[in-house]
Amino acid sequence: MSAKGYIVAEVKVHDADAIARYRQLSTAAVEQYGGRFLIRGGASEVLEGKWSPPERMIVVEFESVTQAKRFYDSAEYQAARKVREQIAEMNMLVISGVDNQV
Repeated sequence: MSAKGYIVAEVKVHDADAIARYRQLSTAAVEQYGGRFLIRGGASEVLEGKWSPPERMIVVEFESVTQAKRFYDSAEYQAARKVREQIAEMNMLVISGVDNQV
């Protein structure tokens, strides 16, 4: 079994009413590419260091980094990004999980 891939995003929403359409489109794209949300918002608290708590944090798990990138590059997610352009700022990265092979 290969390592899972994770999309991690920090989001700052400027228009809470308009973000619903982005959420609908991005959720459909995540599901289409086999992803599942592990974190979607929720309260956060800094335990150590000088990190400023994000407004919203999102973590999505995929079967692999390759699949996470397929989601990100997909026409479906690019359409969601277009909707989000003026209503939210996002920092996003892909991270490889631990390879649990023995």
